[in-house]
Amino acid sequence: MTDAKKLNRSPLVTFFLFLGVALLGAFMILPIYYAVVNAFKPMEELFIFPPRLYVARPTLDNFINLGQLLSNLWVPFSRYLFNSAFVAVVATVGNVLVCSMAAYPLAKHRFPGQKAISETVVIALLFTGHVLVIPQYIIIARLGLINTYPALILPVVQQALGVFLMRQFMMQVPSSLLEAARIDGANELYTWWKVVMPAVRPAWLTLTIFAFQAIWNQPGNNYIYDESMKVIPAVMSQVAAGGFARTGVVAAIGLVLMIPPLVLFQSMQRSVIETMTASGIKE
Repeated sequence: MTDAKKLNRSPLVTFFLFLGVALLGAFMILPIYYAVVNAFKPMEELFIFPPRLYVARPTLDNFINLGQLLSNLWVPFSRYLFNSAFVAVVATVGNVLVCSMAAYPLAKHRFPGQKAISETVVIALLFTGHVLVIPQYIIIARLGLINTYPALILPVVQQALGVFLMRQFMMQVPSSLLEAARIDGANELYTWWKVVMPAVRPAWLTLTIFAFQAIWNQPGNNYIYDESMKVIPAVMSQVAAGGFARTGVVAAIGLVLMIPPLVLFQSMQRSVIETMTASGIKE
């Protein structure tokens, strides 16, 4: 094996490439930084124009006021927290499983209508989820699932982006691995779970992050009217509806809702990077 050739790149080009990447990174992290800064601004600094990217007099009043509002709710905040955690975990796991199971036959099997289904999945990526609100509500209502956990879970366990992502990675799994598993007597379910899923681990970990973020921020107001069944985003939107007097509380709410997705992303960051950079498994 020969040694890798050194890149024929001047220090000036390297400097500008590094500068461009640094500026792009700063631009992408700016919204997160601004949300954190706003959460600690006193009321008078929140309305300064042009907005400042720093806090002159940091305060915890926004979080204190948020805690007082939450303590005066009719339903204990712990109930909302349980609802959000339960729905987010169950729906995220269901999303990964359903999307992976749907992607497996599209990627590794041949059957009538396969191409049409795959093209439908790609076309579905062009549409926002809002176009499905009315049909989903009719289905949920006729099934008698209004004000239940399945009303929040079932509409999000399927996702066109998840099926597309998993299918693209499963197509790169060598067919020889699947044939070897079948020769050893493995059925399709075992092959999918024990052979294919470990091979595309970075993909379904990335899907976990995307699904959790979308589900965690879902208020579910279309299907939930019982106060004890509401999730944290729905409660936070009610708290934020108090007008300008609660601007600081709204900033604190934004920071609080950002924490779980950020923690999950940080814990799976290596797998996300691997998913974006891997060239796939080759025969």
